[in-house]
Amino acid sequence: MLTEHCRVCDGRALRPFLDLGDTALANSFVRPGAVPADEPRFPLRLVLCESCGLVQIDEEVPADVLFRDYIYVSGTSDLIHRHARFLASHFVEGLHLKPGDLVLEAASNDGTVLKAFQKHGVRTVGIEPAENIAPRAVAAGVETVCAFFGDDTARSVRSQYGPAKLILARHVLAHAAELRDFVAGMCTVLDHDGIATVEAPHLLPFYENLEYDTVYHEHRCYFSVRVLKTLFESAGLELVDVREAAIHGGSILVSAQRRGGPHRVQASVGTMLAREDAIGLHRPGPWLDFARKVERSREALRAEIDRLHAAGKTLAGYGAPAKGMTLLAYCGIGPERLPFVVDRSPYKQGLLTPGHHIPVDEPGRLLRERPDVVLILAWNFAAEIVQQQAEYLRRGGRFLLPIPVAHYCYEGGGAARAA
Repeated sequence: MLTEHCRVCDGRALRPFLDLGDTALANSFVRPGAVPADEPRFPLRLVLCESCGLVQIDEEVPADVLFRDYIYVSGTSDLIHRHARFLASHFVEGLHLKPGDLVLEAASNDGTVLKAFQKHGVRTVGIEPAENIAPRAVAAGVETVCAFFGDDTARSVRSQYGPAKLILARHVLAHAAELRDFVAGMCTVLDHDGIATVEAPHLLPFYENLEYDTVYHEHRCYFSVRVLKTLFESAGLELVDVREAAIHGGSILVSAQRRGGPHRVQASVGTMLAREDAIGLHRPGPWLDFARKVERSREALRAEIDRLHAAGKTLAGYGAPAKGMTLLAYCGIGPERLPFVVDRSPYKQGLLTPGHHIPVDEPGRLLRERPDVVLILAWNFAAEIVQQQAEYLRRGGRFLLPIPVAHYCYEGGGAARAA
């Protein structure tokens, strides 16, 4: 269903700038032998709101279709575990949280992040809508309410558990069908001196690093700090801090309090707003240029894969993340070019990727078959992947990164670098 208004300000001046084609839903993996004849595909286009500067897709897929049976779990990544420990230490110490203080997480997934908070002795409650994931969190000892987060859920949670000193929403705001209802819920459940923090991919590195593959139907919106400021203010919240996080291609932690609360507004807010304005993130010109660069990036990747095939080289992929599904679809890469991909998630192993139907296997297959080149689709975890596959690399393997332009990488000094 086409969305003709801005999800933040309701503006109608939506400027199209990038069309990624009709794609299958990025997490709708299929079983071998059970590929539907009419596999659903939906338009995937980006538009810019010329009123407030929000970048969003203009297609609306119902939340129940996207999230009730979910295939992504946080706990399969070592990086997520390290980031969870950082978040817990940062907020427990920074907010002087005490035993008995409540930490809530919206879209808490399998409870990985809240488990890190539990080690500091605070109370935790997760809110997770995926009916196949929430029980995993409960089994791991994280009390979890199976529901979509919004103002109604927030009122119910506050009534049952009390106000929260911290409510954390990691990489979920972009998924919310009703942004203002989501943020209103954060204000509702927040204690008078509490902090509401959103972690989201930041529009600045998205633009600078050409991260077009992070566009998929679950991600309805792509946020700048200026747009988040507008959104939070609409719910009676004010920004007090912005921190950058080197995760998922470049993210931001944006913290807010009730308007007039006790926390001092940090200089980081104004600094980030100025950086965004200097680039022109809220004007059409940079985004039209972005679209032209995306087309050139696609052609470079296809040309490199064609060159490898012509030279008789074998290929495989590492990672079956949602971003990888967008990249494969937009670049027209199917099993004839990429015979298989590997992924650590047991939920994906043995299935076929949506749309292109490439088999997903476990990572050990790389060492068994030793393809000449591995295309890293989960490029945001490239350093972790290369480290895990050190033996494949030692035996002569090569890793190809697709973003921003196709290039090879290796492990050197603890991080993936261009080679």
